[in-house]
Amino acid sequence: MMGKFLTILLVLSALFAGGGMYYLQVYGFYKDVALEPGQDVVLLPLGGGAPQPIAYGDFEAIDADSSPIRYRACFATTLSVAELSQVFTLSDKRAPRNAPHWFECFDAAALGAALADGTATAFTSIKNVSYGVDRIVAITDQGRGYAWHELNECGKKSYDGTVVGEACPKR
Repeated sequence: MMGKFLTILLVLSALFAGGGMYYLQVYGFYKDVALEPGQDVVLLPLGGGAPQPIAYGDFEAIDADSSPIRYRACFATTLSVAELSQVFTLSDKRAPRNAPHWFECFDAAALGAALADGTATAFTSIKNVSYGVDRIVAITDQGRGYAWHELNECGKKSYDGTVVGEACPKR
């Protein structure tokens, strides 16, 4: 009798722990990002310098303090990719990170396909928004924009344990 009770207790504990971990990863740590007009969507100009704001609307974003790469944003812009490409730095990042399924405006698979087929273009937004993490902004031909955080070379080295070296900024 005691064995059945302990087995049931162990199974229920595992189910609650698994459910709790799932909830925390998918829902628990995320929060809506407050709108900061003129600062939410910025792009890095060609040749460097401070990131410059672009015109945008319908801004929606989420972030979490638990990880620097959980940021996702969606917006609309009236600027064309051709106009932006002449002024701002392009990014070689072509694989956006997945967003939680409940953040419906950000479809990483569709955005990745658009980046691959050329109907979307990726730009560098902010370098080292957090140590070793850059913000990437992608704009589609239809004027939809998406932003996410991506590890840069310093971040990859730092997080995999290899020596960072002098080329990377100080923490």
